[in-house]
Amino acid sequence: MVLALVVCAAVVALGVAGLVAFAVRRRVIQRVGGTFDCSYRLKMPADASTEPDLDENGKPTSAPVPVTDGKGWVFGIGRYSGDSIEWFRVFSYAPRPRKVLPRREIEVLGRRYPEGQEELALLSGSVVLRCLHRGAPLELAMSDDALTGFLAWLEAAPPGQRVNVA
Repeated sequence: MVLALVVCAAVVALGVAGLVAFAVRRRVIQRVGGTFDCSYRLKMPADASTEPDLDENGKPTSAPVPVTDGKGWVFGIGRYSGDSIEWFRVFSYAPRPRKVLPRREIEVLGRRYPEGQEELALLSGSVVLRCLHRGAPLELAMSDDALTGFLAWLEAAPPGQRVNVA
């Protein structure tokens, strides 16, 4: 009986310690400042067009065809860090960002509102931003306010940097 109580207490203590670790990690990430809630589509659907249409100069003319099945989205925190965005998963203990997106390698193609199952997979009021990152399709979902800040950050690139904002 005593052993069962000790085991139960240990399990509860480990669970509480895990939740505290999540909270402390988020606080440490946000401590630097310039953070926003940002969902990231880790795996683009297989039936989505991975190649955008190109004009005569080789520049994309349209975004990849979005597939709104709601799969592949992961909740995260974006943090501005100089000329890049660091993206951290919310449900992770990793102290380092999962993705680093340099400003000069992000090209905004358009925005849309979540449709179908995506409405359930994303935070309420999110806007999906369709981009190219190093030529590969990328989708980020964030609030309208965070989107305004993100686009302003992209446009505020230092002189001489190429900025592509739709």
